[in-house]
Amino acid sequence: MNEGAEHERINQVYRKWHGGAALARYAWHRPEIVRQAAARARTLAALLAVTVGRDLSAVRVLDVGCGNGGFLRQLIDWGATPAHLAATELQQDRLDQARSRSAPGVRWHLGGTEAFPDDSMDLVSANTVFSSILDEDLRRALAAEMWRVLRPGGWTMIFDFRYDNPRNPQVRKVADVELLRFWPAAQRHYRSLVLAPPLGRALASLPWMLPELLATCVPLLRSHFIYMARKPEPVQRLGFAHTGVRAPTSKTGL
Repeated sequence: MNEGAEHERINQVYRKWHGGAALARYAWHRPEIVRQAAARARTLAALLAVTVGRDLSAVRVLDVGCGNGGFLRQLIDWGATPAHLAATELQQDRLDQARSRSAPGVRWHLGGTEAFPDDSMDLVSANTVFSSILDEDLRRALAAEMWRVLRPGGWTMIFDFRYDNPRNPQVRKVADVELLRFWPAAQRHYRSLVLAPPLGRALASLPWMLPELLATCVPLLRSHFIYMARKPEPVQRLGFAHTGVRAPTSKTGL
C-alpha cells in the first residue's frame, strides 16, 4: 500500500469517527471508561517507575500520534516538565485541541517524526497508533523512526490492542511477534490490561469489584497491552574482546 494512501485512509477514518455518534461510547463519565482509565494509569505508573524512573522532571518524551494530548497531560500531572515534552499528530484539529488543553511549553508538531534528531528522547510512546495502521511496511517504518529518535538506554512505550475487532476492519491488533521484531531488546516489559470493551459495557451497571475481579483473574479477557522496550546501548568491547566473554544482558520478557 502506498504510504500517502494509507495516511489518507487513517485521516478519513478519524475524521468520520470524531464527528460521529460512536464517541458517546467513550464519554469520560461512563463507568467502564473510568475503570479503563484507572487500569491504564496503574499499569503505566508501575512500568514508568521501573524504566525511566520515579522522577519524571528531566525525562525527554515524544508522543507519536498524540490525539488530544491526554498521555502527555498525565505525565505532567506526575511531574514531567512541559518543555521536555513533544508530540506529533497527523490531524491539525486534534493537534490544536491537544495544545489548548495542555500546559504551555510542550512542543507540538503536525506530521511525522522527521523533525526530531537521532537519539534525542528518553521515552518515545505511541498510544493506539499502530492498530490504526493496516499496512505492514508503514508499521515497520514508524517503529524504526521511533527507535531512531530514542537515545540508547531510553525506552519505547506502546499501548494498543491485543485482539482484532471483528466489527471494525479499520483497525488491526499488534501481535507479540511484531513487538519483538520492531523493537528488539534484552530489557522489555509486557502487561495486559483493560477488560474487553464489549464486556466492560455489559457489566457497567454492576458493582465495580466484579469487573475488576474478572479482569484480574481471567487475563484472556484483557483487550489491551503496554509494551516497553529499552534501546540497547553500544557494547563496551574493551575488557571483553580479549577474553571471549560477552557483555552481560538482562531480560524481563513477554
